[in-house]
Amino acid sequence: MASEGDRRADLEVDEPRRSRILGSLSGADGRRGVAIALLSTFVFVVVVVAVVANSPGWPAVHEGFFSWHYFKSTLPEIARAFLLNCKIFLISECLILPLALLIAVLRSLPGPVFFPLRALAIAYADFFRGVPTILVIYILALGVPGLEISGVPNSVVFWGIVALVLIYSAYVSEVYRAGIESVHPSQEAAARSLGLTRWQTLRKVILPQAVRRVIPPLLNDFIGLQKDTALVGTVGALEAFNVSQINSDGSFNFTPYLVAAVLFVAITIPLARFTDRLIARDRRRRQAQGGLA
Repeated sequence: MASEGDRRADLEVDEPRRSRILGSLSGADGRRGVAIALLSTFVFVVVVVAVVANSPGWPAVHEGFFSWHYFKSTLPEIARAFLLNCKIFLISECLILPLALLIAVLRSLPGPVFFPLRALAIAYADFFRGVPTILVIYILALGVPGLEISGVPNSVVFWGIVALVLIYSAYVSEVYRAGIESVHPSQEAAARSLGLTRWQTLRKVILPQAVRRVIPPLLNDFIGLQKDTALVGTVGALEAFNVSQINSDGSFNFTPYLVAAVLFVAITIPLARFTDRLIARDRRRRQAQGGLA
């Protein structure tokens, strides 16, 4: 009969072989899962295409929404108008980031002396998160120029940007606040024990960690911001959606809307994939830190 030591030695010798077998099995299972997923997706797409293409109203829908002639003829004009959407997006983003951070910092200030600032920040976030974006755009872009105040801009694009900044600063401030609260209190205690003031601790210790943690959700908010730039067209700005609407009204064809949709998707999908990549990298970093701990 083999001794306990002999059995342990046999197990140690067989361990690399077992690892190779398990690895090959897991690899085979993974390839089989990918193949099944691709096959099921292909079958689903084929079924949907077959159902749509054989529906009674497909010829009319194809002509009204998928006309290659109207797509080619309206693409250059709508693409030029889409540059205004990108301009609104970039200007709004540059203003939203610092304003939202300021609101989040004011809301996180401790002590009764800062209660008025905290209350103001809470009221701002609650109000502008509760009002529909399009209503704020209408009120500012159509109402403020109607006051005819000397020196106040009358551009609907200007007031559309202001409305987007007000709305999205409220949402982004909550993202910042979540990041600030996610920093463990021991970080602040350690910084204060080293002689840093409250503002130095906030600026050098808490905010850098908080901002780094909330980058993926911030990008998600900015994906929504890019799409909401189309709302500025409802007050007369000649951006992609408004121009596509003008072309559609003139041709009685809805393909220009498809052109605008393609342009928006061309921007938002890369941003979404970049966000997913950042989230996955952050998850791996946290798992590595947990493993080291």
